[in-house]
Amino acid sequence: MCAIAGILSLSGKPIPQLERKLEAMNKLLAHRGPDGSGTWISDTANVGMTHRRLGIIDPGTSGAQPMIGENDNVIVFNGAIYNYRELKEELKGQWQFRSSSDTETILASHAARGRACLGDLRGMFSFALWNNDELFCARDRFGIKPFYYAIVDDIFIFASEAKALLPFLPSLDIDASALAEYVTFQYTIGEHTLFKGVRQLLPGHQLSIVGGNVRIERYWDINYDVDWQLDDVTAATRLRELFQDSIDMHLRSDVPVGAYLSGGMDSSLVSIFAARTLGSPLQTFNGRFLEPEGYDESPYAASAAAFCGNDLQVVDITADDFAAHLERLIYHLDYPVAGPGAFPQFMVSAHASKNVKVVLGGQGGDEIFGGYARYVIAYFEQCIKAAVEGTYKDGNFVVTAESIIPNLGLLREYKPLMKSFWRDGVFEELDARYFRLVDRSIDIGDEMDLTKLDLGAVYRDFQAIFNNEANVRKTAYFDSMTHFDFKCALPALLHVEDRVSMAHGLESRVPFLDHPLVEFVATVPADIKFKDGETKRLLKTAFNGYLPQDILTRRDKMGFPVPLNDWSNGPLKNFFHDIFDDQRARQRDFINAEAILSSIETQTSFSRKLWGLISLEFWYRSFIDRAGEYRKMIQ
Repeated sequence: MCAIAGILSLSGKPIPQLERKLEAMNKLLAHRGPDGSGTWISDTANVGMTHRRLGIIDPGTSGAQPMIGENDNVIVFNGAIYNYRELKEELKGQWQFRSSSDTETILASHAARGRACLGDLRGMFSFALWNNDELFCARDRFGIKPFYYAIVDDIFIFASEAKALLPFLPSLDIDASALAEYVTFQYTIGEHTLFKGVRQLLPGHQLSIVGGNVRIERYWDINYDVDWQLDDVTAATRLRELFQDSIDMHLRSDVPVGAYLSGGMDSSLVSIFAARTLGSPLQTFNGRFLEPEGYDESPYAASAAAFCGNDLQVVDITADDFAAHLERLIYHLDYPVAGPGAFPQFMVSAHASKNVKVVLGGQGGDEIFGGYARYVIAYFEQCIKAAVEGTYKDGNFVVTAESIIPNLGLLREYKPLMKSFWRDGVFEELDARYFRLVDRSIDIGDEMDLTKLDLGAVYRDFQAIFNNEANVRKTAYFDSMTHFDFKCALPALLHVEDRVSMAHGLESRVPFLDHPLVEFVATVPADIKFKDGETKRLLKTAFNGYLPQDILTRRDKMGFPVPLNDWSNGPLKNFFHDIFDDQRARQRDFINAEAILSSIETQTSFSRKLWGLISLEFWYRSFIDRAGEYRKMIQ
């Protein structure tokens, strides 16, 4: 729920035109909170905070923000604290509650425990809390809710979206280190963003400012401390208990709740368990492409809905929708991130927001349980290597060449990726091989001038995360791969999840990302989670009988595929050519528009190159080309 923003003078001096500056930030974030608006400014005018509200819990006036506690501390908060009822009961003897909102439980918990209050919070959140001499900020463990900041002329500025910081930057320039990460992964893996001078507070981190000094610390991390006593039955039983508990928590709302339903295992489980818990049908939402053939997964969504009696609303999405909404989508994303699945999510969210204010989704299941086909590709190569070298017993190997064969059918649609994977090398170190699977810069050397970017630094940063033995203490290729995706790819997908929903004033919740559940799954041995190379094996074992069999056993889930490259040779051919034939596109740094024009019609069906390039161009148009408009907002 909501949007937060604020300004603090690091020197302690009054900030000129503080109210106007906060008003400009509030305006840029208005779409996130259509139900209310509020601003607070200190008596000395050296700090101020503003808020846009989407009313979900305690939607009346008592839950309005900025909220001032009984101790005069002030908070602006974005998100949902699902265990707010338990916290309120625990703290009622230490705090005089004035509302039934989850926001106030943060104030109360902070008053009781200080910064350690973060350990109390179960949910998704970003917040800033002012207690007269300290600004204390935090972001949830997984990065479900965003927090951006910049320091300009001794002023600290923060906001839920980067666009609200742009009026304060002396110029809008591209951050070359972030661009290098983007062309490699189609997302960034650190605190830098594509806007030079704008950084993000990383998931699981807190930020405090005392006496003008900014300090950032990690307060939570995921560790794969494997419990070797677990077996299939025990792990499955405990997972079902934790998942049900998470669903119970995520259904806490004072407004109607619905669910995304793609037809995959994750969203199907969420919607089925939610309906079962509520004891009544749930409104669910699916997006489909009817043309060309091969991109419609709605029959699986219909199967999941029928399994528990849920109402399914299907949104038909067309090439014309893409042309009409792409620029608006990129604006709401702040900067291009992840794959083209953001576009259909944007369209489905627009429809869902007309029916409900809260929607549940299955995000996180692939990274936690190992759902990506690239894990099978990576293990397949290592199985061949181990068979040649006789090294099956080295490390926590979990599969053999013989045992993985029945699961290779999953790779039928990934033959182009496998050809690329084995084209330049084989049997290298594990980190190098996985990097090859996720590196998207390999085939854009003609379209972008990569010599201007430090791609070597990107690889070194990747290695530091992938090989971090503090997180993955016992060698297991599966845990190393899922750990990198959990720490880097998942926040990018959550970025999309937040922006496409909040663009329409819709709150998206993700029950798989409940920290008791995530922490437990990290302790499950890899040979239970990925035995014989079976993706999501633990999930399938735990929920056999809780899902329709056609969903439980399907092997063709594509992850919201978009026929972008098919359209480039059909209904959107002129659209794409007009974009890159434009004079603006021909003058971009790093980009070779002529090379893009010559390669548009040669894209393979599921290549994300065209998406990455067109998103970057529209990002330039939405922000860099309009730098003057943003600066005028506070002049």
